[in-house]
Amino acid sequence: MADRDPSLGIQAQAQAGSNSRIIAAYRGRTARSAELAATAQSLLPSGIAHDSRHVDPYGIYIDRAAGPHKWDVDGNRYIDYFGGHGALILGHCHPEVTEAVTAALTRGTQFGASHGAEIEWAKAIQRLVPSAERVRFTSSGTEATLMALRLARAFTGKDRLVRFMGHFHGWHDHMTSGYSNHYDGSPTPGVLDSVARANLLLPPGDIAAVRAAFAAHDDIAAVILEPTGSSFGQVPLSAEFSQELRALCDAHGVLLVFDEVVTGFRATSGGAQAAFGVRPDLSSFAKIVAGGMPGAAVAGRRDILDLLDFAATEAKGREKIGHPGTFNANPVSAAAGITALGILAETDAADRASATAARLRDGLNDMLAREGVNWAVYGTYSGFHTFLNPEGRKIDPTAFNAAACSMAELKSQPKQLSARLRLALLVHGIDTNGRIGGFTSATHTEADTVETIAGFQGAIHMLRDEGEL
Repeated sequence: MADRDPSLGIQAQAQAGSNSRIIAAYRGRTARSAELAATAQSLLPSGIAHDSRHVDPYGIYIDRAAGPHKWDVDGNRYIDYFGGHGALILGHCHPEVTEAVTAALTRGTQFGASHGAEIEWAKAIQRLVPSAERVRFTSSGTEATLMALRLARAFTGKDRLVRFMGHFHGWHDHMTSGYSNHYDGSPTPGVLDSVARANLLLPPGDIAAVRAAFAAHDDIAAVILEPTGSSFGQVPLSAEFSQELRALCDAHGVLLVFDEVVTGFRATSGGAQAAFGVRPDLSSFAKIVAGGMPGAAVAGRRDILDLLDFAATEAKGREKIGHPGTFNANPVSAAAGITALGILAETDAADRASATAARLRDGLNDMLAREGVNWAVYGTYSGFHTFLNPEGRKIDPTAFNAAACSMAELKSQPKQLSARLRLALLVHGIDTNGRIGGFTSATHTEADTVETIAGFQGAIHMLRDEGEL
């Protein structure tokens, strides 16, 4: 029989179906979310629209959001570190972005023709990203990386791609192996073996492995990576690694592609490439580039993007790469993107978000040290990651060095522990991603930081009471 918690009602106790007081407390706060999740199960695979929303026993359903906070259908307020999957560096419903989107909606959502906002949007990207000699808009980050790699193969006349284990570049066929599984390069379900085998999967940060791959293969079109490391630096990479990659690519005639879907305008307003002093040949952008609306872009060298140009390909006697897309440069997304990028260019919003994340990481580590918990919180720029120490290292949370750990160790989250921790944080009004990490925005305040640290501490106490720590 489930433990009884006097703070919960009889119905919540009956629903708990578990000896976990954390699950019981979560269910007690989220009855309406539970009802919606049950309905969704009959309509959507697993009842969700995105894999990251798979939560046991069910995820929260959000009703509204503003700034750094969001409220679920049961009326609970959360400090939001999911951040729209990283898109909302300006917080939810930024007034200037909201005003721009509202005005755009009144003019029309889809013209089936060119419009002036797409020009201003491209200029806004160029203003922040010097490598963006030309820009092509897409609807999502997956489409942007897909187009970048198609351009690379067409431009070089080579077929093979170099990727790094654990790095995420969308869900198209070339990118599914080696992110969270299939590290041997074998295809995931539904992907052709020949497509999967066109990738060389290398250990992240291993420049010697890159040199060896370049020496062994003369058919490499491009190297693609998340420049700060997989999952916004959960497995961190140094600036020096990207700088060495740039030199190797130049020496071997290989294109360098930065996937800046997350780092774009977070790792400084000019992205990781500005922070690292590296000029990639091509870059993919999404999330922030559209101000939190659906929208993305591939940007880079003019001579490469010319493969999408009718006149340029005809003049060179080359076949043009076809690229339709109903929602490319959608006018509403363009309005949001222009406004958000303008704010980032003209204010210190990106720096403020990063400063808040640094204070949060420091405060959480101080709390972990006081509590005697052998975990650590780390990250760079406006992100944070929680290291749950799956191998039981003896560490000082305030002096943790993620670079000393392997990818497997950093990515490995004890399943039940991390699931219970996430629920305990939700009970305390803190929403993180499933890796127990997330993003800060320019709207998170010192009060949010203090409340978050207290919420983490409360979650740890719940875990201890449950015997998880």
